[in-house]
Amino acid sequence: MEALNLLESFIQSAETGSFSAAARRLGLTPAAISKNVARLENHLGLRLFQRSTRRLTLTMGGEQFLQQVSDPFSTLRDAFASAAQEDGKPAGVLRVSMGVAFGREYLVPLLGEFLARYPGIVPDWHFENRTVDLIAGGFDAAIGGGIELTEGVVARELARTYVVVAASPAYMKDRAMPRHPSDLAGFDGIVRRSASTGRLRHWNLRNQIGEQALAEMRTRVILDDPEAMAHAAMSGLGIALLPMPHAAPWLESGALVRLLPGWYADNGPIVLYYPNRKLLPPKTRVFIDFIAESFQKNALAHRFDGR
Repeated sequence: MEALNLLESFIQSAETGSFSAAARRLGLTPAAISKNVARLENHLGLRLFQRSTRRLTLTMGGEQFLQQVSDPFSTLRDAFASAAQEDGKPAGVLRVSMGVAFGREYLVPLLGEFLARYPGIVPDWHFENRTVDLIAGGFDAAIGGGIELTEGVVARELARTYVVVAASPAYMKDRAMPRHPSDLAGFDGIVRRSASTGRLRHWNLRNQIGEQALAEMRTRVILDDPEAMAHAAMSGLGIALLPMPHAAPWLESGALVRLLPGWYADNGPIVLYYPNRKLLPPKTRVFIDFIAESFQKNALAHRFDGR
């Protein structure tokens, strides 16, 4: 076990380029990580890193050693994780990344059932509206969209989402309902700015017979979060093009009304991401199955379908 601990300190340091970052992943101090790497170097009689005040750099020998031990270490780690169960049931801390509003609305309500079914698992959920590096961040899984598939990551589609046009009943009270996307030009728009590019988002809407039209409005408010856009729309500030996961609760409650029913834009899938390993830890495997089962049981794919 000592050799595995030394190897883990080395591999995490190599992947992150920092003793401090490796320490955060492993729950140790930077000094402990540095000591483990030094002990491994002494055992091997090989210098693994060139150290500087800013970053660690692998030596040629360190790069070769990393290539030789990474796969065998991953296999051993997964085997230990699979064996680490309480009374034959999955156990351990489960680190998952998810969007703030989506996680709060759709995933937190599942926690009670998940904990009752798997009492040995401790969810460590991270709510953040950004794309995470699953491997570098040390996550067991992530739920969201638009995460680039890198080597060692598997994607399981849970549902497709669509963008629809919505406004509050108060905003539409004295206004005629639009009949075509071109009619939106006469309305105040709550427009989304892309957090990644900084550009305003423009949507081409389509209908069931394949017609397409650009949705253009008078820009009244610019926001970079769809949940904030939904609340701005409910406040009567204008109309908004909202992804169905953010629009559905308010359309169902009547706080928002859908404009141009039958017109929509594809917003891509909601995906469950997890590491591609020969032996997934039981805690990760049961979480994947539980989430997929819950999406099906709660008909979320149907709920998010704006067509």
